[in-house]
Amino acid sequence: MREFKDRVAVVTGAASGIGFAMAERFARERMKVVLADIHPDSLQQAAAELRAAGATVLAVPTDVSDAAAMEALASKTVETFGAVHLVCNNAGVVADRPAWEFTPADWQWILGVNLFGVIHGIHAFVPRMLAQGEEGHIVNTASAAAFVPLQGIAPYNVSKAGVVALSETLAMDLAQVGAQIKVSVLCPGFVTTNLPATSARNRPQQPAAAAAQMGGGPMTRLVQEARDGGLRNPLTAADVADQVLAAVRDERFYILPHPGYGAVLQDRTRALLAGGYPCPVQADTLVKANG
Repeated sequence: MREFKDRVAVVTGAASGIGFAMAERFARERMKVVLADIHPDSLQQAAAELRAAGATVLAVPTDVSDAAAMEALASKTVETFGAVHLVCNNAGVVADRPAWEFTPADWQWILGVNLFGVIHGIHAFVPRMLAQGEEGHIVNTASAAAFVPLQGIAPYNVSKAGVVALSETLAMDLAQVGAQIKVSVLCPGFVTTNLPATSARNRPQQPAAAAAQMGGGPMTRLVQEARDGGLRNPLTAADVADQVLAAVRDERFYILPHPGYGAVLQDRTRALLAGGYPCPVQADTLVKANG
């Protein structure tokens, strides 16, 4: 997609973090931006901030784990702006505990947002985009954890690996039918957002139990160790948004914002080919990779 002005972008998980940064970046390209998030108050605040900067914005409270809600989001987008050109399936949550301690409800919540949120976005938007017959782009947010699973966040790792596989298949399927719609999968590592700390508030049921999931597990300790070690040149959400825009413009599929993670991925590939047993990724490794 080369032209952005007056085109329509939809971003889920848009009230904060990478989602808001992407929406802000698209707005600076003079796109019309649709913000979707499960928190109405935060969503309206984000929309007001973009409008104050001169953006054309539609804010739609949306639970991405609900297929009907995503259909409603797609319908409202087309009803308001007449088309949709760029869809960023970005909403995500994470929880931290040993794999065997996650309950079925935990798995349903995390997969519901991280994986089914993308599935629902594809189901709701891609047929409409194909019917338009125009160029377009889908950006699905996965994680570096899709390639290098991190200790203590099994459902998150599984969900993000699923997003990568889904995105690869979607790209092939669209190419097979000659569609003008391209696909990218965003795989960030550590970014300066509040995702681990704020995920629990996104859980619609059992908020106390959800809040307890972050705080003492391996992932929490890993994040803290990495922060205490002083991440060198940590990426911000705005940095990632710039890379997303460039990838859409260049029709690049894999978006790997951390160049230093290449060595980590190579180590992972060598271990895979050797049949080696998985080892936890150490904090100092990630600190160096962020530099």
